[in-house]
Amino acid sequence: MIELKKITEENFIDAFNLSLAPGQGKFVSHPIRSLAQAYVYRDQCQPFGICLDGQMVGYVMVIYDYDIPEYDIWHMMIDKKYQGRGYGREALRLVLDYIATKPFGDSDKIALTCNRDNSAALKLYESMGFSATGQEYDDEIELVIDNAKIPGSTRA
Repeated sequence: MIELKKITEENFIDAFNLSLAPGQGKFVSHPIRSLAQAYVYRDQCQPFGICLDGQMVGYVMVIYDYDIPEYDIWHMMIDKKYQGRGYGREALRLVLDYIATKPFGDSDKIALTCNRDNSAALKLYESMGFSATGQEYDDEIELVIDNAKIPGSTRA
């Protein structure tokens, strides 16, 4: 069973030990960089370990942009040993459910960026209801979803 666990002093080393398959480093930042960003933005973000039966198999960070306002999903990754098993999809559902609680403020907009060459991630995001905005940043495509229109949400 997949669950999100907040990154704390007890488990941050587990996040550091996650690794990507060869060639995937261009798609997502390592959790070490992401956790440094989480520290800087600590009043508006929450990093999570993606855990399977208590073992960390991935990482993701939710950040709230007060200026827009919108929720952003940053640095989602599944360790190379656990890819292709549906854990990313389940983790994304849990992230969307977390955002639906509006932990940092009100917004129905959820955004993320994805490397245009990361076909597996793009397919996942699009299948979950995200759509491209037409905005691009270097090699990243912006995708958004309206929080009120999330398909298959497990929230009540």
